[in-house]
Amino acid sequence: MSTRVPLSDGFVNGDVSFWFRSSGLPVPGAPLDGDLAADVAIVGAGYTGLWTAYYLKKARPALRVVVLEKEFAGYGASGRNGGWLVGELAGTPERYAKTHGEEAARRFQRVMFGSIDEVVSVAGEEGIDADVVKGGVTTVATNAAQDRRLHAVLSHARRWGWSEDDLRLLEPAEREERLRVSGAVNAIWSPHCARIQPAKLVRGLAEAVRRLGVEIYERTPVVEIAPRTARTPYGTVRAEHVIRATEGFTAELRQYHRAWLPMNSSMIVTEPLGGLWESIGWEGHELLGDMAHYYMYAQRTADGRIAFGGRGKPYLYGSRVDDRGRTHEWTIEALWELLTGMFPAVRESRVAHAWSGVLGVPRDWCSTVHLDRATGIGWAGGYTGHGVTTANLAGRTLRDLVLGEETELTRLPWVGRKVRSWEVEPLRWIGVHAMYDLYRRADARERGGLGRTSVLARVADSITGR
Repeated sequence: MSTRVPLSDGFVNGDVSFWFRSSGLPVPGAPLDGDLAADVAIVGAGYTGLWTAYYLKKARPALRVVVLEKEFAGYGASGRNGGWLVGELAGTPERYAKTHGEEAARRFQRVMFGSIDEVVSVAGEEGIDADVVKGGVTTVATNAAQDRRLHAVLSHARRWGWSEDDLRLLEPAEREERLRVSGAVNAIWSPHCARIQPAKLVRGLAEAVRRLGVEIYERTPVVEIAPRTARTPYGTVRAEHVIRATEGFTAELRQYHRAWLPMNSSMIVTEPLGGLWESIGWEGHELLGDMAHYYMYAQRTADGRIAFGGRGKPYLYGSRVDDRGRTHEWTIEALWELLTGMFPAVRESRVAHAWSGVLGVPRDWCSTVHLDRATGIGWAGGYTGHGVTTANLAGRTLRDLVLGEETELTRLPWVGRKVRSWEVEPLRWIGVHAMYDLYRRADARERGGLGRTSVLARVADSITGR
């Protein structure tokens, strides 16, 4: 590892995530042992699958609900994300309004805001201690170009019904009182966000659904989804409804290989900062983002660290996924550089853990939820990084769709949304890396620096997985 980044003596790269390292890495449960029949079979034990199971069993306790998981509950993005329970839509309201009208898009946004409180409420009811603090989210601009985008975001939000109570510009004094970001020229704040510890939430949710009688079979990869059927190496589950809740791992299922692109995101976490917090502030524990093209996201953890994330190597050729989350050296360096640029005092600390995970990205960057009654196959996902909250809404929506109930949720504009598949390789790889190369270069120009190596110079590394 490069000496450019100071590492803790016990530094870990990969091994799922710091969240699981700090709360305890689970031992996977028993796999499926033979064929079985169920009312609902759910593929994937992340937030989407577990919330769907939870709401179905709460509504109809007699249903036999089975969850099939390749590793252990929460192994994917649900146990690796930045801990943002945020109310923003995946995609733009314009795209939802194009098919369902502006009022439907506004209603969708309000339901998303309410979903934050729904997660917090269920966590309390089920005794899930996930370090939840609803302190909102602050988004900063650190140069003139970012400031222009910040004001554009504010104007766009007003256009779509966000009031001053939903999103507002911070006065300089209040911005500095909240948290002191070096070089910040402006900031906006929204109350519609809560901090969580992702692994604690997903583990608690898994325990809650087991108490309700849901069967979770771990170490059980699903190799094919067919009408009313989920096939595994250890047996076949036949069910009236089969729900695909695989998000960033969807491309591993051959028939869905081009449905959602597995986009990589990476994180580092510092050692506990102790007295360094005096120069940073951050007493409200709000989440922190910025207005760069190649954006970052961060939280102040319950034990006094900064968990800091952003895009590393965004996409591996052929939609491959690095399961264990090992993070490239230059990604760790880039995240450390961004972190210490925003908070210079953190240079006195060290990096304790680095990890990566994948999120699902549809071709139009808008999430979908659907149930095909002819085949019994349903799905939800394509959250593009907004999954902590959106998965809860997906679970409630899939409940209503499975039960055949027409509700406010089943009328939302993401239900049944049709999205074309991603291009074949190498077009997929070239397109994604070209886009992010432009983002990096644009951000470098705005900071007055130089861009990183061009996309073509990284082709061999990405294709070989280095």
